[in-house]
Amino acid sequence: MVSKRLMSCVLASSALLALSACGGGKQQQAPQGPPSVGYVVAREAPVTLTTELPGRTTAFETSEVRPQVNGLVLDRLFVEGDVVHKGQPLYRIDPSPYQAQVASARAALTRAQSGIASSAALARRYGELVKINAIARQEYENAQTSAAQARADVAAQQAALRTAQIDLGRTTIRAPITGRIGRSLFTTGALVSASQANPLATIQRIDPVYVDIQESSADLLKLRQQIISGQLTRDGNAKVTLKLEDGSDYGSTGTLRFADVTVDPTTGSQIIRALFPNPNGLLLPGMFVRASLAEGTRANAMLVPQRAVSRDEKGEPTVMVIGAGNKVEVRSIQSNRTSGDNWIVTGGLKPGDKIIVEGGMLLRPGMPVQGKPWDPNAKPAAVQPPAGAAKTQAK
Repeated sequence: MVSKRLMSCVLASSALLALSACGGGKQQQAPQGPPSVGYVVAREAPVTLTTELPGRTTAFETSEVRPQVNGLVLDRLFVEGDVVHKGQPLYRIDPSPYQAQVASARAALTRAQSGIASSAALARRYGELVKINAIARQEYENAQTSAAQARADVAAQQAALRTAQIDLGRTTIRAPITGRIGRSLFTTGALVSASQANPLATIQRIDPVYVDIQESSADLLKLRQQIISGQLTRDGNAKVTLKLEDGSDYGSTGTLRFADVTVDPTTGSQIIRALFPNPNGLLLPGMFVRASLAEGTRANAMLVPQRAVSRDEKGEPTVMVIGAGNKVEVRSIQSNRTSGDNWIVTGGLKPGDKIIVEGGMLLRPGMPVQGKPWDPNAKPAAVQPPAGAAKTQAK
């Protein structure tokens, strides 16, 4: 009885071992080949360096409308916020006192002109008499002096009349420039004077419009040194683009005009001025914008996708490349700025290197790989672990 039970247990154990062996055979996987990775080939090419900086819009021309004579404001001749043109009447000041001054100056001129005729005739008669010694020479000289004084009085009265006419003309205040006029700070009936502190209104020309950009003087110094050394080349008519306060792009492109020659001692920055067309009046003076400007062109630089760059334990940028024998190599690179979605690499790579961009998460230096050109528009493939990792997981 015992021997039968022992025999049945042995048979059952053999059956279980056979089943286990069959199941284990099914779990075993065929050995995998080298993992597939996507790469890009390093190539030297000219790269335009751009930087984005904060800025403020400034009117192309600004003019404060001020009175040049004293008096009461009789009329305001414009609508606030409208575009006014150079020479257009804006205010009318009471002209009565200045009309009286013009009349008085004209009368004084007439009196001086009537006196010049008699003094000139007397000087001519004395000139004839002095030739025959009929009068003393002193009398002749006095007559010439009187005639000269009369001519001077006429010139002075002409100048006084012209001054009175100018003051009368200034009772109509005209626009000094063409632009958009703001609100009027004085109303009809207000007493204004030529020496007052506040302007009557302000006119601003905003087409085109300036954008004043602030950049660190240290960055500008570095940029100038790179241009002088030949590392960068710069176009004399550099283009500038804008982003508005809401983050949208301003459609038109501006041109870089100049960099201020003075450094602000409080901020250590310099003002760079750019000029933008503004036909629709979208940009208003004082708006905050962000300007992207081209600093220059680096002739021999390499663009490496940002996704291909990682950092080592020291924080230095590194990339993986496909080296000799299709094996993974780690390279340290030199790069201090980006261009779009790429790092601008200035050292650590040479033209022709195959930089691993896709499929490099589980790779180790020295591991063989199978490379193919990386397509940035293709959908990312599922990450396949290397053969060593698969065997370890199966165990």
